[in-house]
Amino acid sequence: MEQRLDVPELDARDGFTLRSWRLSDLPLVLEASEDDYIPLITTVPSSCTDAAGVAFIERQWSRATTGAGYTFVVVAADGRPVGQVGLWLKDLAQGRASMGYWVARSARGRGAAAAAVDAVAHWALRTLRIPRLELWIEPENTASVRTAERAGFQREGLLRKWQQVGDERRDMFMYALLNDGL
Repeated sequence: MEQRLDVPELDARDGFTLRSWRLSDLPLVLEASEDDYIPLITTVPSSCTDAAGVAFIERQWSRATTGAGYTFVVVAADGRPVGQVGLWLKDLAQGRASMGYWVARSARGRGAAAAAVDAVAHWALRTLRIPRLELWIEPENTASVRTAERAGFQREGLLRKWQQVGDERRDMFMYALLNDGL
């Protein structure tokens, strides 16, 4: 896809909102970069500098300008950015898109991921009319499994040694949400 995308602002449940990245979100990137897990499964650099954090934010902007996908900052009701959710369009010609998400450690357990995934998934299905959304989740990541299932995703199977995570290949559950007249 090579068409520029406009990242909309979306309302999510429980007072969360979703918006495009801003340079003022740098503290969120720096916090995420210190997490043991987020840099292993995302493009957030590990223990990054301010310059590397700014480069990360600029990459998020480029995803929309190149048409690769939508990347949203998850913002709590108090205005604090707490995470990211992305909708990736690389397989859109085959009628599917994928999603990914993370929440900073300081904001976990408050429903941010579930609210964000639900809002983006329903926007993608209803507004963009994408036929199929996919998620890949490590079986041990019970919080992400709960998030996916709360948003209506159904587990379709186990993909053995599906994804490189750090120094090893890991199994992933395949989840999908279909556009069945939502």
